[in-house]
Amino acid sequence: MNEAPIHLVFGLREWFDLFFHYVSLSLLSIGGAITTTPDMHRFLVEQRHWLTDTQFSASIAIAQAAPGPNVLFVALLGWNVGLNAGGTLAGLAGMTLALAGILVPSTTLTYLAAQWGHRNRHLLGVRAFKQGMAPIVVALLIATGWILGGAGLDVTANWPRWMLSIATALIVWKTRTHLLWLLGAGALLGWFGLV
Repeated sequence: MNEAPIHLVFGLREWFDLFFHYVSLSLLSIGGAITTTPDMHRFLVEQRHWLTDTQFSASIAIAQAAPGPNVLFVALLGWNVGLNAGGTLAGLAGMTLALAGILVPSTTLTYLAAQWGHRNRHLLGVRAFKQGMAPIVVALLIATGWILGGAGLDVTANWPRWMLSIATALIVWKTRTHLLWLLGAGALLGWFGLV
C-alpha cells in the first residue's frame, strides 16, 4: 500500500513540541528508547500526523537493522519528520532535536542515579527497586512488539507474520541461535513476499 507523502509547515512551536515530547519520553524510557515506541507512534502518526504509519515502521526497521546503538531509530524518526517539514536542513534539525531530546535527560539522570545507586547498593530499597523494574521493562517491550507487529492487523489475514513472530520468540527462548541468523531469515522471507 502506497501512502501519499506528507508535506508539513513547521514553525518554531512545532520544533519545540517535537523536542519536548522526546524530552518527556526520555524520562520514561526505562529499558531503552525502544520501550517508548508506542507513545512515539501515538504522537507522531496518530495525533500530529507528522509521519505516515509506513514511514514510522520503516524508520524503526531500518535503524534496527543498521549497526550501532539501538537509539538510532529516534534520529531516523526525527529525520523523516524534518524531511516532511521541508527538506534536508529541516531533516537535520528534526534528527538533532529528537536525538538530543531523548538522550540528554535520560543520560544525565542515569549517570547521577548510577553514581548514587553504586554508593548505596547495600540498601534494601535500592535492591528492591532493581528487582521491581524488571516486569515494567518486559511489559514495555511487549507493547512495542505489539505496535510493530501490527496490532491492528487481522490475524487471519496476516497469519504468516504472526506465526513468524511466535516461531522467532520460541527460537530465541529455547535455543542459542544468534539473532543475526533470525534477522537474516526474516529479511529473506520479507524479500520473497512471504511475510
